Amino acid sequence: MSTPALVQVAAPPSPLAELWRDFRRNRGAMIGLGVIVVLVLSALFADVIAPYSPREQYTDAVLKAPSMQPIGSHLFLLGTDPVGRDLLSRLIHGTRLSLLIGLISVVLSLSGGVLLGLLAGFFRGGVEFTIMRLMDIMLALPSLLLAVAVVAILGPGLINAMYAIAIVMLPHFVRLTRAAVIGEMGKDYVAASRIAGAGTLRLMFDTVLPNCAAPLIVQATLGFSTAILDAAALGFLGLGAQPPTPEWGSMLASALEFIQSAWWVVTLPGLAILVSVLAFNLMGDGLRDALDPRLKR
Repeated sequence: MSTPALVQVAAPPSPLAELWRDFRRNRGAMIGLGVIVVLVLSALFADVIAPYSPREQYTDAVLKAPSMQPIGSHLFLLGTDPVGRDLLSRLIHGTRLSLLIGLISVVLSLSGGVLLGLLAGFFRGGVEFTIMRLMDIMLALPSLLLAVAVVAILGPGLINAMYAIAIVMLPHFVRLTRAAVIGEMGKDYVAASRIAGAGTLRLMFDTVLPNCAAPLIVQATLGFSTAILDAAALGFLGLGAQPPTPEWGSMLASALEFIQSAWWVVTLPGLAILVSVLAFNLMGDGLRDALDPRLKR
């Protein structure tokens, strides 16, 4: 008798492999991811990539249009700004600043939002009512107006702008975390953990929170685009990064009076904001589709 052949059963894909498989099916999300990778690399190697210092002024090349023709011994591919600084170098260094603002703001807002959302989801009653009514009051105010009010209290500057943006985004993380926690609290694994003797802190951070991570990851990705947009708005109003710091919003503000005579000093920073915000939104949509089983195609 012949020996039956052994049938090899393929191991199921890991969660990360499955996430990548579902994510890469979304063409828009892949385009957004590619743009974000380029932005991150530009931010990390800005000192190497940028042809000139973002603060150096060339008085013989003020408001020069983008050109392939050198001016003296210098070449300004994207032109110069009203005081003769290379626009390409300032855009590249502005990428580093915008991503840093987005990262710090999202980390601060996510940390505070998760903590308050867990408290509101676990301790129903007075604690939940107080936290959620405070978040409702914050959401009732226009986000930019709230950010301006916070910066007006703390004072203009880059660090205070980060705090203001984090406060503006805080209610979204709190409400999302609370809703996810309430949805998980009635499931069997939470009851089993309680019976096994798990304390409140262990239930909050070790049992329930990991199962609420998917929507928080998506919201954090989308929060990057919100942070970049709000930072540019505060910089445009003169409440964020202060000149001569190469920040996209402040670059727009300093070039506003030249909008008709020198289109590049306004158009190029605006395009940088548009492309970066759009890239994070596209990647966030792709993550949402990949992480939500109901949206998988």
